Amino acid sequence: MGMQQENTLTRRKFLGALGVTGAACVAAGYLGGIPHLAEAADAPAEAPANVDELIAKEVGPGKVALEKVKIDTPAKAENGALVRFPISVDHPMEADNYIAMLAIFVDANPKPLVGRFEFTPASGKAEVELRIKMAKASQVRAIAKSNKGALYGAVMTIEVAEGGCAG
Repeated sequence: MGMQQENTLTRRKFLGALGVTGAACVAAGYLGGIPHLAEAADAPAEAPANVDELIAKEVGPGKVALEKVKIDTPAKAENGALVRFPISVDHPMEADNYIAMLAIFVDANPKPLVGRFEFTPASGKAEVELRIKMAKASQVRAIAKSNKGALYGAVMTIEVAEGGCAG
């Protein structure tokens, strides 16, 4: 008497076949076999929009007075992977006169808007500290908006040391 093999699909066989199929699809995508996957991986980042237009969209239109806002960071970053930005606004924080919002833009970043912060009079002060990754030298803009719509700002050019060494 001969043995008869049962031809059934078990969960183990199904998952094994699914894994092999998935690995083949991934390999084909990396090797250019699937054009849309290969093109997406090689596509450059979208160029940033005009930063002035972005500021008007995110903060609001109007003339920015270059006063009251202070960016307290050195002009040359020793390590572009982590650039420290303490930013403060010298403005009252009273019930009817306060800074409502502060936005930070790095012109050379693929996405220039790197932070947006909202305040109320209960905040006490309009100040933040953040750390930003910068691959190359760029202008950094901090724009504050009062509850009455007045815009204040500061602009600073930050040099990034090549290789992370400011020496």
